[in-house]
Amino acid sequence: MPKSRVAKSKMFRDFSKMKTRYLGNNSLKNIRRVRNELCESAGITQSRIEFLIWAYDLEFFTIDYASDDYSMNKKNLYDRVIRPLIETGHVYKHFDKLTPSQTADDHLFRDETKYNYRVRYAITQKARLLVQRFYRGLEA
Repeated sequence: MPKSRVAKSKMFRDFSKMKTRYLGNNSLKNIRRVRNELCESAGITQSRIEFLIWAYDLEFFTIDYASDDYSMNKKNLYDRVIRPLIETGHVYKHFDKLTPSQTADDHLFRDETKYNYRVRYAITQKARLLVQRFYRGLEA
């Protein structure tokens, strides 16, 4: 075992903080406390907050993309995360099924038509403010 450079006077303390020059950014230290406070104040679950954090930098997304990137089954992702977030006003349909245009060029060069169009979802301003509050809590 290596010899400790800690002074013997600190031997009976419960903890001893390291000097800041030896540490980098340590903002994730508060993640549990911040996440629990945010869940309680916003009234949503931890998994839904984590999904909002994942979607924060996206302008919009499809369920196919989200399920692949988030590593979750499409049906479970929609039923357990996206649909409840739509109901609470944190996610909305950015482009709905009837949005694609009906021009000839679109039919020739696009794989999606109005019959197989995948809905694009996005997070609302309310959700963006929630995620920003989460990041500020981590830094505090």
